[in-house]
Amino acid sequence: MQTNQFKGVLIMLVTVLIWGGMFPVAKGALQSVDAFWISSMRYGVAAPLFIAILCWREGAAALRYRGRFLQASFYGVVGFSGFSILVFVGLSLSRPEHAAIIMALQTPIAAFVHWALKGSRPANFTLACIAVAILGVFLVITKGDPAHAFTGGTFLGDVLIFLGAMSWIAYTIGAVSFPGWSALRFTTLTCLPGTAGIFLITAIATVSGYASIPAGATVLSVSWELAYLALLTVVLAVLFWNMAIGYLGALNAMLLGNLVPVVTFAIRILQGHRFDTIELAGAGLVVTALIANNLYLRGRIAAPAS
Repeated sequence: MQTNQFKGVLIMLVTVLIWGGMFPVAKGALQSVDAFWISSMRYGVAAPLFIAILCWREGAAALRYRGRFLQASFYGVVGFSGFSILVFVGLSLSRPEHAAIIMALQTPIAAFVHWALKGSRPANFTLACIAVAILGVFLVITKGDPAHAFTGGTFLGDVLIFLGAMSWIAYTIGAVSFPGWSALRFTTLTCLPGTAGIFLITAIATVSGYASIPAGATVLSVSWELAYLALLTVVLAVLFWNMAIGYLGALNAMLLGNLVPVVTFAIRILQGHRFDTIELAGAGLVVTALIANNLYLRGRIAAPAS
């Protein structure tokens, strides 16, 4: 048991490092290739790999939708197309640390969504943690001055990133509508229509002049960034996340997952970016609030057994 937990922790820490580096790496690639084409190349590589892995693990029969194609396509377009396009276009206008800290709000936002859809009101402690986390995000984005959010064009980018986070929440909630499908099967069979959606959006954006086909030399100049974004953040990290949940359970995996913004901020510091004290304080509030809520939920689950 302890061996499995140790494996789970190691796997989850690698996942945290990969996801923590996603936004700084993507921001660098966005200087050369636009968000639409990065998304298309990212999933153009990842989708076939998911197919290969699913066939290897569960057999070719697992590729059949069995009457669920339209439903899977809906969640795939909302999740993969919506998340990738909105977040990467937003990141091109914003900053990596903003993206990481906004994405960290997915768990609190999901609690509100469950409240609205199912009437399950979060506990007062959870609501307090959510309020603290939102305050932390506010401090990171505004540096304590609301007017700062509108300087440099980052506000629109932050809004798009938030909408991307909402898209992924909708996708995650939709997973419960596919009982009997493994996490790998759900990921693969929704990734395929989601990838098609990304291709279609990219084609429309290119024809409309919002995106441009990158030259071969340009793609080669950011080849390692594209490989990182396709192979590591999409394929390896998703597989590792599912493995970590299997070893540790969802709450323990999410507890370690809350460290993603810490990694992003650390990478930004190594890149030479200097944060104001209030930005670091805000990030600290977000991470602390999320960890506190995770520990609280763990206690509530364990309480009946005691």
